[in-house]
Amino acid sequence: MSNSVRFLLNGLTEVAAAAPPDLTVLQWLRTHRRLTGTKEGCAEGDCGACTIVLADACDGGLHWRAANACILMMGQIHGKLMVTVEGLADGALLHPVQTAMVERHASQCGFCTPGFVMSLFAAFRQGAAPETEAIHDTLAGNLCRCTGYRPIVDAARDALSSGGIDRFTPMESAIAAALHAIDSAGPLDCVTPQGRFTAPRTKADLVRELETNPDARLICGGTDLALDVTKRHQRLPHLISLASVRELRRIEVSNSGIIAGATATYADLSPHLATLDPSFAILLRRLGSQQIRSMGAIGGNLANASPIGDMPPALLALGAFVRLESAAGVRELELDDFFVGYRRTVLQKGEFIESVRIPKPARSAMFRVDKISRRFDQDISALCGAIAFSMQDGLIRAPRIAFGGMAATPMRARHAEAALLETQSFERAADALAQDFQPLSDFRASAGYRLHTAQSLFERWRLIAAEAR
Repeated sequence: MSNSVRFLLNGLTEVAAAAPPDLTVLQWLRTHRRLTGTKEGCAEGDCGACTIVLADACDGGLHWRAANACILMMGQIHGKLMVTVEGLADGALLHPVQTAMVERHASQCGFCTPGFVMSLFAAFRQGAAPETEAIHDTLAGNLCRCTGYRPIVDAARDALSSGGIDRFTPMESAIAAALHAIDSAGPLDCVTPQGRFTAPRTKADLVRELETNPDARLICGGTDLALDVTKRHQRLPHLISLASVRELRRIEVSNSGIIAGATATYADLSPHLATLDPSFAILLRRLGSQQIRSMGAIGGNLANASPIGDMPPALLALGAFVRLESAAGVRELELDDFFVGYRRTVLQKGEFIESVRIPKPARSAMFRVDKISRRFDQDISALCGAIAFSMQDGLIRAPRIAFGGMAATPMRARHAEAALLETQSFERAADALAQDFQPLSDFRASAGYRLHTAQSLFERWRLIAAEAR
């Protein structure tokens, strides 16, 4: 058992003793270590100025990923390597990413530059291809307020073409060994005067922890929960992390579907979910940024029960199931029955999402999901709609239509489904949508826009279905 947060910082062993459970990595870096290259721009994981890079020991090597330090709690980096912009250079020798940024004149005011550098460093360590689309995806989570993107993209292309060798290359084996040593000390249970951060390793330990502490908050990736700290200025005195429970990270793919453990991240799930339909691949590219997708987990997204979450409409249309566990036992229910109100679910105290079962559409079936927002990247949905149905003898069967952003919860459009089944008309189904939803107006979209746009999706779906026939 480890009672302090232990990790490697820029390759050297670090111990953050008595770190409060809700202390963010950004706060610790700037106030405790005076590493001020990591900056706060938005405090909600949107702008990328706080980007750091984490690495986990994996299959004898290291798995690298970019993350937002502003919405990452200190307990979440236990047993990992954390690299900040101060740790890239090898003495006076700049890292290839830094060199490319200098030579391409890619820094203007400089505030956002460290975040861009770190996102590119993650791509560099991952061996990303120097292709324009891949570069744009890499940088989608970083905002430049000076509009200097062209030279940054040019620098990215140069850096990713430079060979992939840096000062961390010869250190990987030693870093992996050091991380294994931290792991062998046992699970983290950091108790401080300000509270407690617990990270059990097994489901059995998690169940016991929740039974003893039913009022503790669960944290997966923390990409939404952290806003309680950074935006709502709340205290989180007891956090129980699910991320170290190995059983919850599993991804099982079969002919019938995909079983995703609750803490499977979107970065890990994307290659599998993208096979269900090209539109799903596009949705996943637009789900936050690479920093968010590297930490955000499917279980946390569902448990948050946001009415504008991107995943629930697609999962509702596919007929997904959630498996819930607690000391009282196990239950599996359709996702349709999981959401019961605005940000409320059927989860009881001491209960957690164990996994999500996602059926694969049959080859003769149609599945489509569409997100409507003002920007392609890094934007919250005004609405998100998904449809799935099978075809039999040229007729639509078993339609499932779901929307987010149209009600207090993500939900099925039952009247529209019935109209489509009865009339075989997408136009009639669109008309029936007004019986399913009376959306609200807010700063993202008016009620009239939401309803009209949702109805317009039915014409898109009609054309896609006609092509498939």
